[in-house]
Amino acid sequence: MPYHKDKQQSFQAAEQAFVQAQEATASIDTTRADYGHNVKRAKQEIEEAFTQINKALTNASEHQREQLSKYEQDLEQLRSQVQE
Repeated sequence: MPYHKDKQQSFQAAEQAFVQAQEATASIDTTRADYGHNVKRAKQEIEEAFTQINKALTNASEHQREQLSKYEQDLEQLRSQVQE
């Protein structure tokens, strides 16, 4: 049972990191004084999400792998948005 629990926990950590990256990216507003800070935070959140996803992939089920791959694709899009 611990293996299954670890698998679920690592997936949930990756999912949470992905959501935080989305939220950080959504909070970027070019007209605000804290624009630079928000961009930096979004980049950090995106990198953290990639790290969590890579950890989760080590023991993910097939269904989880599919979802994690989707998260990676979406993060790549967020990363390119933040770079622009």
